[in-house]
Amino acid sequence: MRRGFAVVAFALAVSACSSYDNPSGNPAGPTTAPPGAIVINVVGERGALSFSPNPATVAVGETVVWHNVDTETHRVVFDDRQLDTGDIAPERFSQAMTLPGPRPYHCSIHPDMTGTIQGPQ
Repeated sequence: MRRGFAVVAFALAVSACSSYDNPSGNPAGPTTAPPGAIVINVVGERGALSFSPNPATVAVGETVVWHNVDTETHRVVFDDRQLDTGDIAPERFSQAMTLPGPRPYHCSIHPDMTGTIQGPQ
C-alpha cells in the first residue's frame, strides 16, 4: 500500500512540477531551490561525474532539485521516462519528487551524462 501511495504522490508531484519549473512561462526555470530540497548539481559532460552528488540518497517524499552549474543547457530524464525536467539553462534549477531508488537518470541532450538516485540505506 505504501508503494502505491508513493507512486500516486510521485505522479501528482511530477504534474505539479511544471508550475514550479516554469511559473512565468520562462523555459529557463527558477533561480532558487525551495528550502529543505536535496540539490544535485549538474556539473558538465563527465560521464558518471556529471552530477554531484552521484549517487544521491533521497527518501520517499523528499524534494530533489537539479541545479545546472555548467555553461550548457541540460535536460534530466529518468531512464524509465517517469520524469523529464525539460531544458535546464545554466544557473537554473528544475524540481522533481522521486520514487524510491534506485532511479537511474541521464541528460537527454548529452546521453553520456549519467546519474542515480538511491533510497536511504
